[in-house]
Amino acid sequence: MIRQCTRKQLLFLGFSAGFMLMISACAWIPSGDKPAQFMRTPTMKHRPSNTDHTVSPAATEHWPHERWWREFGSPELDSLMAIALKENIGLKVAAARLRQAQALVRVEGARLLPFLDAAAGIETGRFSGNGFNVALRGEDFVSAFITPLSLRYQFDFWGKNRAALEAALGEAAAEKAEQAEVLLQLTSTIARSYIKGMALRQQLDLAHAMIELRRDLLTMDETRLRLGLDSADRVKQATIELEQVNKREAGIRDQLDIQRNLLARLIGDGPDSTQNLFTNSLINPERIQLPSKLPLELLSHRPDLASALHRAEAAAQRVKVAKASFLPTIDLTAFVGLNALRLTKGASSLANLLFSGSSFSYGIAPGLRLPLFEGGRLRGELSAQRAEYDGAVELYNETLLQAVQEVADSLSRWRETRSILEAHGRLLSAQQGNLDLAQQRFRNGLDDRRALVAQQHAVLDQEYALQTLEADRLVAMVDLMEALGGGYVNDLQIVQNKPEQKLFSWLPW
Repeated sequence: MIRQCTRKQLLFLGFSAGFMLMISACAWIPSGDKPAQFMRTPTMKHRPSNTDHTVSPAATEHWPHERWWREFGSPELDSLMAIALKENIGLKVAAARLRQAQALVRVEGARLLPFLDAAAGIETGRFSGNGFNVALRGEDFVSAFITPLSLRYQFDFWGKNRAALEAALGEAAAEKAEQAEVLLQLTSTIARSYIKGMALRQQLDLAHAMIELRRDLLTMDETRLRLGLDSADRVKQATIELEQVNKREAGIRDQLDIQRNLLARLIGDGPDSTQNLFTNSLINPERIQLPSKLPLELLSHRPDLASALHRAEAAAQRVKVAKASFLPTIDLTAFVGLNALRLTKGASSLANLLFSGSSFSYGIAPGLRLPLFEGGRLRGELSAQRAEYDGAVELYNETLLQAVQEVADSLSRWRETRSILEAHGRLLSAQQGNLDLAQQRFRNGLDDRRALVAQQHAVLDQEYALQTLEADRLVAMVDLMEALGGGYVNDLQIVQNKPEQKLFSWLPW
């Protein structure tokens, strides 16, 4: 005998079947390989206290400063930076990408809220003369509806929509860090170009002085040739040396134009805007001080490292989204409104019918969807997201190693340029001593003027080289500022050397 089920029993059986399907769906989620691991920060023995003048450790917390280029003491450089921060095209592109990412956050956040709609419509038509409704066969009709409130909502029991929102937030944070990276590269490039331009401008003045000295030497040799005191070889050699200095001067002008054109592009303007640059003087590199210690926690100020970490966080959230896709989706739809249908030959008007109490209608429709077979699509998506996460972690690790290398390299260059500058300073002092001796010998009639001019040229040549070395010193400081993030402030911390620390609460495994 077959026993009939009551309505409550049918509901119980339905919920039981749905629960069993949900449990079985959890078992269908494939397990992946061991995920990639975040690298901990390597140790580094390089310290500024072993490289240069330092300031107190208290200065480390706020070093480098956000406007780090002001350390060079150039109003002209500061003015270039101010223009570039407003007009640079690359910064505008990065800002547009950030706005796009922030808009996608609002899109994903909307999935956590119910969707409310309103609708209205009217329809005229005719029932088929051969339809199933015998009473209305061949009748003309007009119908209308007003639904002032319609609701659609998806319950986020498994955190899928929340994870999608967190992924979008991670991508937006990464784009913000990318914008800071573009800013850092821009300001660093401007500073390097300006420093090189300043050195070239000073070298151009020295080249002009050397040209005048070479012309004096050529004139003296030509005079001695006419008087029969020297051979033509001395005149030829003096001519060659003059043309070499002329060639150097032309090369300086060319390089100076290149730096001006580069700066014009970086500030978002044409070449004419930078033709009168390089009128200020830069700060003496020996006056620039470093903190006595540069802990590797300062690497958290690097925007590229922050961006890589945010993208890894976003990838982890997308793994959660892919895993939640294996679980049931529960929706709720509901509406309330007015609905009426009137035969054309009826006596009452459609408006009277529509706005009568009997036309009130409502509906509530919960729904459940469980993916059973989709041809491997869900497994493929999960595998792809796990691979994306592994790639994001390894990219972070590579960025971390690169950051440590750049800090170590910049400290080494800073130390090296100081040693070279000190050695060159001693060389220049020796040349200056030789010049003093040549002047004394010339006054005493022991040497002719050619020896004095040659020694003056030797001193100018060493001063010319000094400009290059001082520029290298300042560029090394720019490299160090860039390696440490240029004052960027990040809300995430890099992985520290504490194995017991729970590093990331958002990992999906």
